[in-house]
Amino acid sequence: MKLIFEPPGDSGDHGERRDRDERGSHGGTAARPPTVRAVAAGSVGNLVEWYEFGVYGYLATVLAERFFTPAGGTAAEGLVRTYASFALAFFFRPLGAALFGRLGDRIGRRPVLIAVIALMAAATTLIGVLPTYATAGALAPWLLTFLRVLQGLSAGGEFGGAVALMTEFAPPGRRGLYGAWQSFTVALGLLGGAGVAAATATVLGEDQLVGWGWRLPFLLALPLGLVALWLRVGLEETPEFRERDRERERTAAGPSGAGVVASAVLLGIGRVMGWSAAGYTFLVVLPSYLQASLHTGVREALLATVPANVGFAAAILPAGLLSDRFGRRPVMLTGAVLVAGLAVPLFNLLQSNGTSAVTRGVATCAAGALVGLMAGPGPALLAEMFPARVRWTGLGLAYSLSNAVFSGSAGLIITEAVRRTGNVDVPAYYAAAACAVSALALMKRQTRKVS
Repeated sequence: MKLIFEPPGDSGDHGERRDRDERGSHGGTAARPPTVRAVAAGSVGNLVEWYEFGVYGYLATVLAERFFTPAGGTAAEGLVRTYASFALAFFFRPLGAALFGRLGDRIGRRPVLIAVIALMAAATTLIGVLPTYATAGALAPWLLTFLRVLQGLSAGGEFGGAVALMTEFAPPGRRGLYGAWQSFTVALGLLGGAGVAAATATVLGEDQLVGWGWRLPFLLALPLGLVALWLRVGLEETPEFRERDRERERTAAGPSGAGVVASAVLLGIGRVMGWSAAGYTFLVVLPSYLQASLHTGVREALLATVPANVGFAAAILPAGLLSDRFGRRPVMLTGAVLVAGLAVPLFNLLQSNGTSAVTRGVATCAAGALVGLMAGPGPALLAEMFPARVRWTGLGLAYSLSNAVFSGSAGLIITEAVRRTGNVDVPAYYAAAACAVSALALMKRQTRKVS
């Protein structure tokens, strides 16, 4: 059976009535009130994941020197290779989303989320003990890239499962807020990565950071991963998945369902590509951009990222709440339009020699907040585009494909484009163009959805 309808919150109203209606269509079972453990278990994996991805981005110039710059190689070539490894991990995310999403939609959220966080924590910790190029030669970058692939697979499965978990535990009319916790812990992970990297650089100094201190932020993933594992082992299955499992035969889709899912995935990619591109431009790529293009010191570049991540984190939960009241698309559209219009002026401000440190901090904080307007409602918007039967797979693919193209490739595209053209405004053009396309996709309503 096909249902033709607007998903909850998609048309711009607060979505509470539709949220209740959707639960009714799955058997009328009210969700058990969400617990602190359920929200923590769903979100802590994202914190670990994005902490590591953030650390890799923030320490890209150091990793380039230690792993990707053999004797005679230039720093720019090493940085491009480092970002190529960074991008490769993102391109394994869709495979992880499909693999773990299929398992999570079939056997349950809990067991697959346990496997995903164990894989992520192990791979991240091992990066901290890898031999460098000086020790292992050409084997070193291949070992690092292999671990990045494992991280990409686990990260691809993490997002869909975590969002499915939190939105399925959310009470009626609060999916935006509970889904926003996923993005909020992403912000905490990026902020934690920036803070730890900056603190390590400050305490040890640049020579020791390059020599051995870069390992410490990666090793910190081990205790974080153990906490996440403990939370998930004691987690219950979501009530919506249990109800869906009891009605598997009635809700089974016909052959034509795949086409509707694919259409929703494509629309989802368009809606969140601005979030992906602007997020990595302002929150992760910025330190290396400041070092390579504006010749800022390592410590100063890392510290400049902190206010951007503070602004990002501060805007996420309020944006999720606003989306519960006014709709997901209007809030996200506001953020996309503002980034598209303000990205170039922001980067011109950062490039100006007359700009004070305080002004730069305020500007990057505001840029992070604009990304937060898209990130807050984003998880709930994607979750509501797919029913429970294919939710993990569908939203995971939309998010991971968007991130693979527009986040994972951001550093590589920006660095190479700046190197070839000498135009230091490239990051601004990249973020603005992606947000412009995303704004168009957010204006389009989803009218078909698999039942």
